[in-house]
Amino acid sequence: MPQHLTVGHLLRQLKDLDPALPIRLAINPDFPFTHYVGTEVVVQDGKAFIPDDGQEDYLPKSVRDALIWS
Repeated sequence: MPQHLTVGHLLRQLKDLDPALPIRLAINPDFPFTHYVGTEVVVQDGKAFIPDDGQEDYLPKSVRDALIWS
């Protein structure tokens, strides 16, 4: 995955997924928690900003392994 993710790249990754599938952000490999994704997208200065909407729980070990965070 490129360091500078674009809307197009993100859409290509999500297009075949179930639209009802919840999305969580995996944050910080040193403090691995899942975070809710905010519902508002703000476009400013040529970038789209998607906020987190609070912490949910620990990131599952299987996800940490897949991200090579363990």
